[in-house]
Amino acid sequence: MTSQAILFRNARILDGRTEDGLPGMDALVADGEIKEVSSQQLSSPSARVIDLGGKTLMPGLIDCHVHVIACIANLGQNAELPNSLVALRSAKIMNDMLMRGFTTVRDLGGADIGLKMALEEGTITGPRLVICGKALSQTGGHTDYRGRFHSRDVDYYKDRLGALGRVVDGVDNVRRVAREEIKCGAEFIKLMTNGGISSPTDPIAFFGFSRDELVAAVEEARNAQTYVAAHLYTDDSIRRAVECGVTSIEHCNLVTSETARLMKEKGAFAVPTNITFDILSKEGAQLGMLPESVAKIEDVREAGLAALGILHEAGVMMAYGTDLLGDMHRHQSGEFPLLGRYLPAIDVIRSTTVNAAKVVQMEGKLGIIEPGAFADLIVVNGDPLADLSLLTEQGRHMPIIMKNGDMMKDALA
Repeated sequence: MTSQAILFRNARILDGRTEDGLPGMDALVADGEIKEVSSQQLSSPSARVIDLGGKTLMPGLIDCHVHVIACIANLGQNAELPNSLVALRSAKIMNDMLMRGFTTVRDLGGADIGLKMALEEGTITGPRLVICGKALSQTGGHTDYRGRFHSRDVDYYKDRLGALGRVVDGVDNVRRVAREEIKCGAEFIKLMTNGGISSPTDPIAFFGFSRDELVAAVEEARNAQTYVAAHLYTDDSIRRAVECGVTSIEHCNLVTSETARLMKEKGAFAVPTNITFDILSKEGAQLGMLPESVAKIEDVREAGLAALGILHEAGVMMAYGTDLLGDMHRHQSGEFPLLGRYLPAIDVIRSTTVNAAKVVQMEGKLGIIEPGAFADLIVVNGDPLADLSLLTEQGRHMPIIMKNGDMMKDALA
């Protein structure tokens, strides 16, 4: 790694703010941020000059729905693993994410302040990490992995690094635990407000929390100057959550046009995660998912792809998300070509740059290439607008990956 000033010359800049990108651009990076961007040739005597010869210069990619602590697909078993083992496996998962060009990820349940601190101090290497701490579920909900015959006290999961969430019931408990997670470093609140695939006792259509519980969580998040993200599949549950003030709609598979328009009206955004359903349908059983979980996949897989068009037509902002588990993390970049089958390529680019920066509340610092933004950058061989698969294959087409001005990968040296 190096913090030497870098002058990128003759780059095609693509950050989603123009339809086709900007050719013939120079960009100067120093002290961890972008200093200058110009169509005129820049100079800096102390900088290393890298002539990109028309290669594409993009902001570091942002994945807005990951679980970095999900080192195996069976999440009930994942919660039983020793915390030290989960932490070490998470470090590898995050390093692999960075080598795919993802310089920022938003964790939707499990990652704690310790992992975030380890990244920031350089103890481990990976993307910037935005956390919600533990997701909030309810008895029998999407992070209650006890099954039908287990009555262990749910407080057990609070201190398990491998557990995605905590079980909370009632308005007072929702308020208390939301405040606890914020105290412990959560940057937004995550709720499990529908049934889920990976959990054993909650059919997809389950609502989970009451309206009063949803409103309480939203108020606590707003009190802390942030928002609520919610795990949601069914249209009724999405509408209910949006009416209660939930901002970030995760998955969103069964949304209707009417509810999508309500999302747009209320300023809610969507984080679809279609690659996980595609891969789970093919690999879930082999990777240890319970049969009752595998049986739920088809309920949402095809609908999730159709939802992309519904959300796009309604003008709902969408951000890139993957939601992969265990060995499936290697498919993280597969969402790009999958989205490209249903959305314009430029909108796919926006989902992982300018839109995603808004979701992680770092607008103006991430997802763009302009003075004052963090120097999180990738170089791509070719034009991702013409071929989104250039963003896949574990970073194969990315000769340079830069985070905070440091070269994390440099194949052009």
